[in-house]
Amino acid sequence: MTEQPTSFERPQPGGTPADPGGALVHTPAPARVPGTASALPAQSRSGAEPPAAGRTSGKSSGKPSGSSGSCGSSGSSGSSEASGASEAAGASGKTAAPGGPESPGAPAAAAGPPVGGRTSDSSGSPSTSSTSSTARSPRSSHSAPRAEHSQPGAEQSAASDAHRPRPVPEGIPVQPAGGEPGASAGRPDGRERRTGKGTPPGRPTPMRRDGDRLRFVGAATRRIARGLDLDEIVMGLCRATVPTFADAILVYLRDPLPVGDERPTGPLVLRLRRTDRVPPERDTESGFAAAVQPEPSCELESVGAELCTVRPGSALAEVLRGVRPVFTDAPAARAALPELLGEGRESAVPDGQRAILAPLRGRRRVIGAALFLRGTERIPFEADDLLVAAQLATHSALGIDKAVLYGREAYIADELQRTMLPENLPRCTGVRLASRYLPAAETARVGGDWYDAIPLPGSRVALVVGDVMGHSMTSAAIMGQLRTTAQTLAGLDLPPQEVLHHLDEQAQRLGVDRMATCLYAVYDPVAHRITVANAGHPPPVLLHLGGDAEVLQVPAGAPIGVGGVDFEAVELDAPAGATLLLYTDGLVESRLRDVWTGIEQLREKLAATAQLTGPGHAPPLEALCDEVLDMLGPGDRDDDIALLAARFDGIAPSDVAYWFLEPEDAAPGRARRLARRALSRWGMEELSDSVELLVSEVVTNAVRYATRPVTLRLLRTDVLRCEVGDDVPQLPRLRQARATDEGGRGLYLVNRLARRWGATRLSTGKVVWFELNNSGG
Repeated sequence: MTEQPTSFERPQPGGTPADPGGALVHTPAPARVPGTASALPAQSRSGAEPPAAGRTSGKSSGKPSGSSGSCGSSGSSGSSEASGASEAAGASGKTAAPGGPESPGAPAAAAGPPVGGRTSDSSGSPSTSSTSSTARSPRSSHSAPRAEHSQPGAEQSAASDAHRPRPVPEGIPVQPAGGEPGASAGRPDGRERRTGKGTPPGRPTPMRRDGDRLRFVGAATRRIARGLDLDEIVMGLCRATVPTFADAILVYLRDPLPVGDERPTGPLVLRLRRTDRVPPERDTESGFAAAVQPEPSCELESVGAELCTVRPGSALAEVLRGVRPVFTDAPAARAALPELLGEGRESAVPDGQRAILAPLRGRRRVIGAALFLRGTERIPFEADDLLVAAQLATHSALGIDKAVLYGREAYIADELQRTMLPENLPRCTGVRLASRYLPAAETARVGGDWYDAIPLPGSRVALVVGDVMGHSMTSAAIMGQLRTTAQTLAGLDLPPQEVLHHLDEQAQRLGVDRMATCLYAVYDPVAHRITVANAGHPPPVLLHLGGDAEVLQVPAGAPIGVGGVDFEAVELDAPAGATLLLYTDGLVESRLRDVWTGIEQLREKLAATAQLTGPGHAPPLEALCDEVLDMLGPGDRDDDIALLAARFDGIAPSDVAYWFLEPEDAAPGRARRLARRALSRWGMEELSDSVELLVSEVVTNAVRYATRPVTLRLLRTDVLRCEVGDDVPQLPRLRQARATDEGGRGLYLVNRLARRWGATRLSTGKVVWFELNNSGG
């Protein structure tokens, strides 16, 4: 079935009413059997094959019968010979010539010979028929059963000579029984059965037009239903309508479109969404043509206004409330056109029944209108075309309703997924980060995969990647809760195995079968070490600076949500320049390969990518992530994919200064002297005054409450970072000191002079840190 069937308004080449290939097949009426009720009269078609004479068999004498009951035929009622000829033609491979004037002296139904192309006289001597041979007609299979009865006597045999089938001269068509040449189907007088009017020459029969309408509606609704979003559905309506059904179309939609059960507020406003038309250079008399591309500027833009406000109680409001399509020559529709198109533009609409105004009604309310137009060179719309317009409007409106609902759900899913994942990765000292996320499909953009990078005290960073079972809204909601829990546990500076243990307990509290896999790693840029704990997740891959890639040997562990499982952590080297790749199973597992085959392919892909940049040069992170995703084939997207790449730069030992200070009154002075020496060694004397002041304030606050030695560490990277740790878990809070207070201004100075500052609680106390720019800002 083509998307745009042949136009039913004009006859097509090879599809005229006289063409048997273009007419509908009718099973002939059963033959009249003597002694039974008369059969229904056989209907004839204009130019169709006439009924042919058949054969009968005499049972009493064993010879072919020649009675009038078996050979005679009436022009209006038909007989058993009409079906017998078809059966005989099927056996001999010959049929009668197409319909035309009947042969002189022959009955109207005489059209073909009996079986074998022979006829029998009353004496039983066979004679060869001289009818022309044609291809076997496909309608022979629909012939009615022939009537067989015995011949009563010689009188009937003699009478049969008058009705014996005569040879038909070759090339002379046989006229259909009981009708004029070219008579219309349904009535013997050549008139249409529905309207009683004669069919003009060259016009399709009513049965044919109805069939084309059904085919057009079927193809058009399928094209409209293929659209997922609003623009695809509206474009499908226009492409299916023009030029097959109309020469032009204007589609108006409500602005804004209500979503679901939302009750629209404010007046009903229609916006011209799309126009389409047949281009002027198209030959409209050549019949069916493919859909044309809509042009951005055409005369339709001058027909319809961009916006239309529907006033309550107006003519347009009444037409839209009626829901049914109407011809624009109706008084109500004619009064509604100026309101829809704008004052003075209704004159562009053709007069008469050449335009249909069809309201577009969704599930609960009218959401727009469509205006179908036909030019003067084309026949006007008919009453049955209103049904076609109603079908197009109904399918389009329901499709638009569903597209709006789908768009809202997709927007909610996208927003949910976007807020569940980190918007931007943090900038951490000694490590560079890059990430990717791909949903399972464009139509299901939510899933349970997540990644995260969490800064920790001591310039460390926690790298997390996880995968909740499934890729639905429920999976995304559970993923968000687990990610929030992981961030909270990371802020407590718990070991990786403890973090997984608490995530396992949280998953069990969320409900039954809340399964997830997770890998949690902590990187220390000062020690150049990484601590990793795994909960049923695929192992990470480490790409060394020399180009070698290895799969890290990490205990797999059980997934989160199983309960009662002990997790184990391992500590590994993290050399400078190496790249750690964390991922979810959607990257390495699919229906075409198992997970370990995918991991090996990933390792080979990383090694091949590193070879492109040469030894001693690590590939750029963003380009590396793109290369990794390129390993996915057409059938490898079965699940979500989360990817997190970390490049370990580390901090050199020469850029780190670390001291222990006893909690005594002399500790602040000693801290100032140590900081001054370190800055002088690094050539950063311009920061000495600011650093000494801030270090003194922070250390003074620490030794006031500490019972164990206080730690002081300076880190030189792109910024200068100072960290002071003690064993008191309470975090300091910034407050505004009063004029009469003797203290409380230390953090105020830190907040004013430092680039950034903060406080983090540890399992053994807390760390207060601040950063200064290298230029002394």
